[in-house]
Order: sequence, then structure tokens, then C-alpha cells
Amino acid sequence: MAVPATPVGPEGVPAGPGAVPAPAGTPSAAAPSAAVPSAVPVRRALTEAESKPVYDLDPERKVVALTIDDGPDPRHTPTVLALFEQYGIRATFFLIGENAAEHPALVREIADRGHHIANHTWTHPDLRHLSEAKVRDELERTSDLLHRATGRQPTWFRAPGGDWSTASLKVAADLGMRNMAWSVDPRDWARPGTPAIIDRILKGVRPGSIVLNHDGGGDRSQTVAALKTYLPVLVDSGYYFTAPPN
Repeated sequence: MAVPATPVGPEGVPAGPGAVPAPAGTPSAAAPSAAVPSAVPVRRALTEAESKPVYDLDPERKVVALTIDDGPDPRHTPTVLALFEQYGIRATFFLIGENAAEHPALVREIADRGHHIANHTWTHPDLRHLSEAKVRDELERTSDLLHRATGRQPTWFRAPGGDWSTASLKVAADLGMRNMAWSVDPRDWARPGTPAIIDRILKGVRPGSIVLNHDGGGDRSQTVAALKTYLPVLVDSGYYFTAPPN
């Protein structure tokens, strides 16, 4: 994954020290959402090798992938988006279908700002205890909703809690989605305190890390406060931020 020395934003304007330029066709924050196609999208089923969870990126490059789970949430998602815009960062948002259905404008805003929209099931269940039919319903409903809202078909999936099952790996592959895990987990969902979240991330991040954070599922004020502190530290340390490729 090549990282240019001088990142440039969608309009040809330098995107800031922490940024990786958006790929061609990615809408800017000011651009309207893409027209939503009426036809059912064509999905390419993935191979078994492609469906294995990805835990990190290229360790030879000083890049970090920020992933944000369990939103969108009207209390915290807008602040997270503003922070990412401030530092020119692209991230991957793993959205819960029922939350996306309740806040479609936030879904479109995430996409319009150039972030990846990804599937995190409809209700956030433990997939290990669901039949293949129920897993398919959880994933397919969410992908279809996100596609209707943004005009983009999700290409990444994350099992709640990282608890993949044989059925979920198969269904995700059938729907054309790769599985993204993580390599740095500050356990911010447990609200251990802002200093603990910051410390766990700064001690855990290495080139190629995939970092797990949450903007939904409860009070995420500690996570937001931690982002405000650790993002400039990582930028000053020479890290660039990217979203894994489609």
C-alpha cells in the first residue's frame, strides 16, 4: 500500500500530515452523496483465502488504520468526524444496521467525508450462536441499507467482539465482504478512563496497526477525549492514516 510523501486532498489541496489521499471517485465533504442505484448490486463471492480476517496492514510502512465501531451515534460520531477532518484522516466506520436505519443522515455524512462504510451486523449479536440463515439476514440487511443510503456496497465486515464463526465467514464471502479484525484494542468500550485508552494505544501502535475504537454503544466521551490526545501524538511521530483498500 503506497503512501505518498506529500498527501493531497480531493480538491488538490494538501490534506494534512496524517492523511493519505482518497482514491479516485471518493466524494469530498462538500460533494453530495452518489446517486443510489435502484438495481440490486452485483456481488463477487470471495475465496476462502480472501475471507480470512485481516489483523494488520503492511508493517514496512508507517501507516495506521483507525476503525470506529457501533455507530452511527448522534452524540459522538459528529465529534469524531470533525477530529478526523482536522487531521486529514480517513477511517473505516463499522456501522450497526439498526443504528444506521435510525440515523441515515449521519451515514451519508460519513461517506461524503471520504471514510469507508463497513458492515457490523444489524443488531450486534454473538454470531457464534446464530444459524447461517440468521447470520445472512444480519449481514445482508445491513449491506443493503448502507448501499441504499450511500450508493456504495460495503466491502468489509467485522464480527461483533471479533467472534467470527464458520457461518459468518461464509456469508460475508458470499456477499463480497472481507473480514477486518484489529491489532490494537484499548478496550475503550469498557470505559477504563481516558488515560488508560491513550496509554494502551500509544504503547500498542506499530507500523501497519489496525486500531479499534468505538463511537456508539454507550457513553463514548472517554474515547473522544482520547482521540483528541493521541491523534496529534501519532501524527507528530510520523504516522499516516489510511483505510484498507476495497
